Amino acid sequence: MNIVRWTTSCALIALSAQMALADDAVKTAFNFDLVGYNCGEPACGCEEPSCAADDACCSDDCGSDCGSCGDSCCGDACCGDSCCGDSCCGCDRDCCLSGLTDCCLGTPCTLKEHLAPCSPLDFGGWTQIGYHSDNTRQSQQFGDLRAFNDVPDQLNLHQQYFYVEKKARASARGMDWGFRADVLYGTDAQKTQATGNDGANNVGQGQFDASLDNGIYGWAFPQLYGEVAFGDWSIIAGHFYTLVGYESVAAPQNFFYSRSFTAFNSEPFTHTGAVGTYSGIDDVEVYVGWVLGWDTGFDQAFGGNQFLGGFSTQLSQNMNFRYVLTAGNFGARSAGRDGYSHSIVLDTALSRNLNYVFQSDLVSYNDQGVGGGAQVGVNQYLFYTLSDCLSVGTRFEWWKSDGVVSGDESVSSYAWTYGVNYKPHANIVIRPEVRHNWMPAEDAFIAARGVDFNQTVFGVDAIFTY
Repeated sequence: MNIVRWTTSCALIALSAQMALADDAVKTAFNFDLVGYNCGEPACGCEEPSCAADDACCSDDCGSDCGSCGDSCCGDACCGDSCCGDSCCGCDRDCCLSGLTDCCLGTPCTLKEHLAPCSPLDFGGWTQIGYHSDNTRQSQQFGDLRAFNDVPDQLNLHQQYFYVEKKARASARGMDWGFRADVLYGTDAQKTQATGNDGANNVGQGQFDASLDNGIYGWAFPQLYGEVAFGDWSIIAGHFYTLVGYESVAAPQNFFYSRSFTAFNSEPFTHTGAVGTYSGIDDVEVYVGWVLGWDTGFDQAFGGNQFLGGFSTQLSQNMNFRYVLTAGNFGARSAGRDGYSHSIVLDTALSRNLNYVFQSDLVSYNDQGVGGGAQVGVNQYLFYTLSDCLSVGTRFEWWKSDGVVSGDESVSSYAWTYGVNYKPHANIVIRPEVRHNWMPAEDAFIAARGVDFNQTVFGVDAIFTY
């Protein structure tokens, strides 16, 4: 049958998961980009960073107030300075509020800064530890690998993550080269392995990293690629994160602890192949590449062979649009049959503190003899930043799929998630959330699977970056 799936779905976020190829949309209400915390290059025999004069922090759209008491250049000069006034530090910000909303985080520490600040290599990582009260659907059993959060009622090491990279930076003088290698250990690893490889559906089997399992834990190498840059082009070749979708494998790139139905069930995590990025057009990046299907690791199950491409553009100062497609043989995902998918993400800043994201995915391939069926869904996100330390967010999703209750019956699933991101330190974020999952066909789901679909799940995790 022909399947149509339309699914909508020390800080270092700058490090990866969308490979830094695309103009990544804002995935958290905080700026994890290390550049945002510094005035210039670190002092290491290079040129000393120079901050703007103190009165520069008093230049703001709203008049003479300073921009933020967490300003990396002005520092404490903002708080208590005459330009700020006695009542509030900052203009059009809620720093007059007491408690958690009044904070000055300072600069996060990084391994590179402490170990090798002048090295051409960038390296670091993070540790994510979390607890959730129940499996995230479609997962129904302990450790069944059908969701990232599939090991409930205990404290889990989700991600122990390290990376090292050298960015290729083209210049007028010619070509440059680079590379990147990532390693992941934890309960999230088995879902991130090359599950599109031959034999990967059997625990402890499969090529590349697919066999590196240790109970509910495992190892994964989600990125291992080389890079060359010249002119307006950057090309990577090897094993890398997908451009598809909005949410990421990398925990610090997501606002929420749990992943959407769309992100886990209807998108690839990784590819093996090559992708070129062209940035010679103002406010536009174009992506052109070829991959060995979905979620393969230096392998070609079922003859996987696909085009991967798209573009990202800045529609306005506050709005970014990204379109990514895959077309051809999905590999193991479609049992060697051809198909098409695309992902659309619209990310817009509605105000200085309010951010809205809309995501839509479409997948269509011939799955004759494979099972499963059509999928359709919508993901919408709303984030509000209260301060540099505190933000709140919500996500509403609708996901419709065949195969959830029976092979040919299509049913809708819904989820509403709301939560908080709190940063007690520049290197730590704590993310409590409440997630409500429900399905109108609950009785049919119970009859088919033997468990309830409708549920309310509490989850909380902490991420320490370095």
